[in-house]
Amino acid sequence: MDVAPPSGFDGSQRAVPSAADILRRRYPGRLPDSLEDLAGPAHGRIDLPLHVAWSGLRTYDLDRPRQRMSLYRTVLAEGQGIDIISLLNRDLPLDLWPCMRTMISRHVREVWEETFPELAQSG
Repeated sequence: MDVAPPSGFDGSQRAVPSAADILRRRYPGRLPDSLEDLAGPAHGRIDLPLHVAWSGLRTYDLDRPRQRMSLYRTVLAEGQGIDIISLLNRDLPLDLWPCMRTMISRHVREVWEETFPELAQSG
């Protein structure tokens, strides 16, 4: 049984990518070359810029585990490359990853684990 293509579709048009596909293609450009490039603090309070935390809590205490996890989740989802490098600490992603990987979107998790295999191994 032959099915006619939708009206106006001539076969040369591509399917529209999903939002997840677009994000997955764009996200790797935000990542540092190495986890060693992450230069953020490991302790103390951090005030996130408005373009990262545009709604809700903006000040996080890294010495409080739930706030630390929330900050990392927010920066991974909303931060640009400079935010990731300046706000995240090189040692914490490895420590937090087994739990954090379950709290972030699939496309963000996959890109980080593909770029930094040591994270996938820690999870």
